Amino acid sequence: MPAFIPDILAAIAMVGVAYNLAGAALAGRWRDTPAKRPAATPSITMLKPLYGPEPELAVKLSGFLDQDYDGPIAMVCGVSRADDPALAAVPATARTVIDPARHGSNAKVSNLINMMREVDGEIVILSDSDMSVPRDYAARIAAALEEPGVGAVTLLYSGRGETNGWSRMAAAGISWGFLPSVMVGLATGLAKPCMGSTIAMRRETLDAIGGFERFRDLLADDNAIGMAVRELGLQVVVPAPIVTHSCTETSLAALAAHELRWNATVRMLDPAGYAGSIVTYPLVWGLIAWIAGACWWVPFVALLARLALAERIDVITGRRTAPLWWLPARDLLSFGLYVGAFFTRRVDWRGAQLHMARDGRMTAEPETRYP
Repeated sequence: MPAFIPDILAAIAMVGVAYNLAGAALAGRWRDTPAKRPAATPSITMLKPLYGPEPELAVKLSGFLDQDYDGPIAMVCGVSRADDPALAAVPATARTVIDPARHGSNAKVSNLINMMREVDGEIVILSDSDMSVPRDYAARIAAALEEPGVGAVTLLYSGRGETNGWSRMAAAGISWGFLPSVMVGLATGLAKPCMGSTIAMRRETLDAIGGFERFRDLLADDNAIGMAVRELGLQVVVPAPIVTHSCTETSLAALAAHELRWNATVRMLDPAGYAGSIVTYPLVWGLIAWIAGACWWVPFVALLARLALAERIDVITGRRTAPLWWLPARDLLSFGLYVGAFFTRRVDWRGAQLHMARDGRMTAEPETRYP
């Protein structure tokens, strides 16, 4: 092996160390502060496309209605089948749309298209069914949308395991990996996120971008919605708070399938950025450098940087995502799935096999039925 190889590997690891320390420092920007109250309280419709059973779904849905907000809030929940188990969790005050009509390959967007006939709010807030939010959620969004030039609001999210150790391992991937990467990307201007955790906009903005019909064949519909809003010359802003994504994976296979889909989507949307994110795994590179002949302190420093970032994120989100001693295993798993996404052309999404095209569109095989 050439003598310079360990030095190159160690340098990559040190770049990753700097990235992790920057993430730990920047995370403070999203430390929760008292909510700014909106000057007006326009009516809000919460959109909840549902599919299948989820732990604590009724509690999560109710949280979106139990808001410290003076204006009217309505919720529309949508499913494609009358026997969907998610219907049992729908709040009594919510409107329910049961419609099997399919519009395009994206089942969630198809559901949203069907649900729009029940929407009458001045503000429309779309969020994934596995999200939990604080009581000032609606007020913060309404206040953010009042700012000049703001077309949409999206929110960062951390992970919380809901089932067993694998769900906590999945949560660690979100909180200790994904979340700080978006924070650094926002601070440097390299990231322009719009995430399914929350997409909020005025009804006229949604109409101006062509409604949900425009995104019916796109895998990354949330990202595409953000791009469409920016095409209007409007901003997509990311204020506090950090909301919570409930992880329900119960096996390594489920975790890998979910994260491969997510990684493959990011790679498809931003190939150069995804390739560049290889430096965000300093512990892995430190270990490789050490095996190749670099000094022992390279992986040690990388481990300290990763632990500092994980601890910082957990302090800001107010909970221990997973035991810190899991972090090395989590990083090795993340790196393996990162590499695997370069070879993925088909992903699983809630029982449907999605075939990914280079333009971001997809075709879908039939969905599986509930057991």
